Amino acid sequence: MKPYRIPQLAKPYTDYDMIQRHTELPPFPDVRGHLLYIFLNHGAKDSGQRGELYTLVTTLIQLGLDTHEAVDRTNGDPGGDPMRSRQLKVLAGDYFSSWFYQLLAKNGQIEMVGTLSSAIADLNVLKANLYSKMRGMFFSGEQYLRHMVQLNMRLFLSFTPMIEDPLKELWQNLLREFCHCETVAVELRRGGEPSSAVDGFCYWHILESATEDERPLLRERNLDLKDWKKLQMKYKCDSLLRDKLHQSVDSIQGMLQSIKDESLFRELSAALDRLLLQMKISGQAAGEG
Repeated sequence: MKPYRIPQLAKPYTDYDMIQRHTELPPFPDVRGHLLYIFLNHGAKDSGQRGELYTLVTTLIQLGLDTHEAVDRTNGDPGGDPMRSRQLKVLAGDYFSSWFYQLLAKNGQIEMVGTLSSAIADLNVLKANLYSKMRGMFFSGEQYLRHMVQLNMRLFLSFTPMIEDPLKELWQNLLREFCHCETVAVELRRGGEPSSAVDGFCYWHILESATEDERPLLRERNLDLKDWKKLQMKYKCDSLLRDKLHQSVDSIQGMLQSIKDESLFRELSAALDRLLLQMKISGQAAGEG
C-alpha cells in the first residue's frame, strides 16, 4: 500500500496566506482520513489511486464544512477584524468544499460526486435536527455528543459499500471511536472560554444539572470567565470528558488486539498513533488527568 500522504496532497488546496493571516481554521481531519485510506486500500487490487483521491476529496469537504461551522461560533479571532474573519471563513469553506467536484470529475469519478453530494445533504439534515433540539433548550450533554459524533462520521460512512465485507463492522466501529476521540478533544479545547463553550458539551452538561439560580445565567449566555470556570469545576466537565477519551482509546486498542492480519494491524496501529499524537499536540493526550 502506498504511504499515507493526504495532508501533503491537500496543502495546495488549503494553504493560503490571506486565510491563515486573518482567520483561524479548524483542524484538518487527518485522523479520519488516515483511517479511511487504510480501509479503502487494504487488500483491494488497483485501488491505491482511487483510495487516495477519495480520501483527499472527503477530507477537503469535511474541512470546508467544519470551517463553515466555525463561522457560527466565532466572535472574531484574537487581534483580528471580526467581520473579515467571518467572511474569510465563509469563503474558505466554500473554496475547500468546491474542490471535490473538480477533482472527481477530472478523474472520471462522476458517480462518486453523486454519492458525496447525497452525504452532504444528509449531513445538513442532521445539523438542522441538532439545531432544532438546541433551540428547544431540552438537550443533554450526552445527546449533544452523540449527535456530533454522527455528524463527524457521516461523510466517511459513504464509503462503507466499498469496504470489503469482512472488514465493514470493524471499519464502522473504529470510525465511531476515532470520531468520538476527535469530538471529545475538540470539546475539551473549546470549553475553556464561555464564548466558545456555548452550545458545546460542557454547556449542555452543566445546564442539565444546574440549580435554579444557575440556569437563567446559562440560558441568557451571560457568564464571565470566573463564573464559567466555577461551574466547570463544580460539574467536573473536563474530568468527565477525559474519562470518555480514555474509554474510547481503550476500546480502539481492544479492537486492534483482535485483528489477525498483521499488515492491517500495523496500519491501524499507526493510525491510532497519529490520533494520540494529535491529541498530545492539542494538550489532550489520553494519558493526561
